[in-house]
Amino acid sequence: MSFLLGVVLFVAALLISVMLHEAGHLVTAKRFGMKATQYFVGFGPTLWSRRKGETEYGIKAVLLGGFVKIVGYTPLEEIDPADRPRAFYRQPAGRRAVVIAGGVVMNFAFAFVLLMLMAMAIGLHVPGTATTTVREVSPCVPENAQAACARGDPPSPAAVAGLREGDRVVSFNGTPVRNWDELRRAIAASRPGQTVAVVVDRAGARVTLRPRLASSGGQPFLGMSARVVGEGYERVGPVGAAAFASRVIGETVGGIGRALADLPAAVPHLFSEDRASTPGGQVGSVVGAGDVSGQIFASDSSWQDKLVLYLSLVVSLNIFLGALNVIPILPLDGGHLAIVAYERARALVARLRGRPDPGTVDVAKLMPIAYVAIFLLIGLGLLLIAADLVNPLRLPQ
Repeated sequence: MSFLLGVVLFVAALLISVMLHEAGHLVTAKRFGMKATQYFVGFGPTLWSRRKGETEYGIKAVLLGGFVKIVGYTPLEEIDPADRPRAFYRQPAGRRAVVIAGGVVMNFAFAFVLLMLMAMAIGLHVPGTATTTVREVSPCVPENAQAACARGDPPSPAAVAGLREGDRVVSFNGTPVRNWDELRRAIAASRPGQTVAVVVDRAGARVTLRPRLASSGGQPFLGMSARVVGEGYERVGPVGAAAFASRVIGETVGGIGRALADLPAAVPHLFSEDRASTPGGQVGSVVGAGDVSGQIFASDSSWQDKLVLYLSLVVSLNIFLGALNVIPILPLDGGHLAIVAYERARALVARLRGRPDPGTVDVAKLMPIAYVAIFLLIGLGLLLIAADLVNPLRLPQ
């Protein structure tokens, strides 16, 4: 049930994000007097609609997006002569640019608000301090530090030696350890296959254990995790929250850019075990994102951790929608913005040469490029959906 709740909440967040994006186009178009005839969530057959004024609002059967129909969004449309003065393509370039960018701005604004609310209402995560007290003993020796236990993995040295939850490691192979960093360095200074003396404080009594270290990813492996003290969340004020939101958005945009640049190289690994080892391999579809949302709510984390992870997923979704739409190719918003910019640059050059304004771009000549872009986007989307179904991404443990 928790997993299903996470999936449902992600679908709800996706629909809200799409609605806000399209609302950015709708509100600005109406503000400038343009005629918008439809505002719909989804595609395909109409499930419900209601007309208010000159705009029909509704929901369609396939909830994988949404759209706003603005009269004359391209000069290719047939327009009623009565609506021609309000057609989109006849408006000043500045107004058209604002309407086109309205959806992207709305997504980024929504992400900014969510991040501020997270920082002020839940707080910023304080990692705490790792101690030498055992939080959990690993039951196995995994293939590497990121891997989970699999059938056939040998038992961990800590489990074989009898290390227990709550034991506090006092010394490792003759070296006193006072904190987790010192213990990690002592383990790293050892070698796989070496038998070491581990002295622990167990309920006030000193106990010496003699595990034989294993190898995990080529490194010496004991098989314990540290108990962390002082971990939690600290709320901040509006100024700190705004700074946090700005920093996270900047970092996320940079991460998305690196992931998209790495995606072509990661495509051959989408169906292999090392899929998530590169930024591009961590790119998923809406199916994968819904699965991750389900994993968040099905985990054993605290409610603060679940809420922060879920809201972070929604924030990433909105930043991705905004960043993707800035790419200057049709049919994305960035493509339409590029056309407006080109028209203004061409008009400026014509004016400097004493020639008349060449007018709007012949969009029909750009349609072959748009069709190729649509084909590639759909193909990539289907490939990512297949990868998410066959080889889904997993939250780090």
